[in-house]
Amino acid sequence: MNYDRYPEIKPGRKTIKRIYIAVMLFVVGRAIQAACRVDETVKKEFKNLKDGFAFVLGVHPYGPWMIVGRDAKGRAKYMGWNPEGKKIPLKMSIKNVESAILVFTFQESTAVAFARNRFVVDGDLIDALAVVRVLDLVEVYLLPKLIAALAVKRYPKWSELSPVRKHVGRIVIYTRALLGF
Repeated sequence: MNYDRYPEIKPGRKTIKRIYIAVMLFVVGRAIQAACRVDETVKKEFKNLKDGFAFVLGVHPYGPWMIVGRDAKGRAKYMGWNPEGKKIPLKMSIKNVESAILVFTFQESTAVAFARNRFVVDGDLIDALAVVRVLDLVEVYLLPKLIAALAVKRYPKWSELSPVRKHVGRIVIYTRALLGF
């Protein structure tokens, strides 16, 4: 059999899906930065992390990526999308574009994606779990309850007990994320 007659077929880059994921990572990165200034639970999670902590979340192998780090005051800081040349102790990558679409269209929660081995974590697992908790809280703020209940493992009880906290926090986080502070 002559294998030269059958050329290798390379898959496409899935440009539209990558653009959607890039926009979602940008919004989530800025929302994490905003939520750290608004929500006490997110602030506490970041204060418990090491000095100089940063994490990158993205899609393997070609990206897009989101980098969030801890500043000198212990708050989250969105650091852009390019991880080249930066010292980042925690790298979390989703194995492929299709898995990332499941996570970012909220068909599958982050915890379920971890359980189904869709993530690769390079770094301390305890820090990765703290990041997942932060991502869940940010998703509760950003998404309506119907969608957020699908996107997180457990919908927090405080959001049902204190609608003022949730709605005011949501408005402030959206504003800060859009304005970038």
